Amino acid sequence: MAKDDWEIPESLQPDPARLGFDLNRALGAVVSLRAQVPEDAFTASVLGTDREGSGVLIGADGLVLTIGYLVTEAESVWLRFGDGRVLPGTVMGIDQETGFGLVQCLGRPHVAPLPLGDSEGLQVGGAAVLAGAGGRTHALACKLVARQVFAGYWEYLLEDALFTAPAHPAWGGAALIGPDGSLIGIGSLILQEGDESRRKDLNMVVPIHRLRPVLDAIMTRGRPDRPVRPWLGLYATEDEDGVTIASLAPGGPAEKAGIRAGDRVVSVAGAPVGDLAELWRAVWSVGDAGVSVTLKLARRSATREITVESSDRQRFLKAPRLH
Repeated sequence: MAKDDWEIPESLQPDPARLGFDLNRALGAVVSLRAQVPEDAFTASVLGTDREGSGVLIGADGLVLTIGYLVTEAESVWLRFGDGRVLPGTVMGIDQETGFGLVQCLGRPHVAPLPLGDSEGLQVGGAAVLAGAGGRTHALACKLVARQVFAGYWEYLLEDALFTAPAHPAWGGAALIGPDGSLIGIGSLILQEGDESRRKDLNMVVPIHRLRPVLDAIMTRGRPDRPVRPWLGLYATEDEDGVTIASLAPGGPAEKAGIRAGDRVVSVAGAPVGDLAELWRAVWSVGDAGVSVTLKLARRSATREITVESSDRQRFLKAPRLH
């Protein structure tokens, strides 16, 4: 795991003198993460087989929190700490609803974990630090610019996502650190807002309060202890005219049912669909994984109804490899 050669410009780095916590101590809990995924993994074609990002030590015993797509179907995970030590890790589990992933470090971390903070307490406009692994030169002074719904094209919806600016260039698994030095979120995506002449880059961050209700279950059984949402295996986009199927997961329920890329979604189980958030809410409202979901689709000049036998997304993924 080679050291990254990029740096956040000094003018954008957090100023330790203006913070109410020990910045270096907090940054010591942010580790570099590298995961290797088999070439035949379900997510390999979309997410790649060699994935790198960050994770955050949240337990003195070596428990590391990251963003789940980095470690989904991983057969090996390596963690690099600030002192240069590289230790193996094993995936404890992933929460498909929030996007969190948990990794257990198989060695003594010898650094203090970052305590979980109050992600609901940070107000829009409030200052924070978004930190990737690598110390202060990989840490960015930022602000919370919005707290709102985020709908992803891959059957993902977060009702209270955090959006920060300026954007961090290495957002995956980065630690959003609050004014008191606690962890208040995990970096997930970079997004663009506005047109080319007035474009603003933002990071979408998963708030830490979403972890608390599911943490114990992920550690003990690899996933949250709650009903599983129905998964259709489709990727969708939205525009001013509504929602269109962009592509399909190979061998997934939607492909098997005859849905095609280019189909426009009119309704789900009779409920009109105008955007991605409405689409996913409508699908999940029908029932748990395994339920039949009827979509009304516009294809060329005709409309048709197609019923999809939904599934549990986890059934298509390789299970974590235990050490």
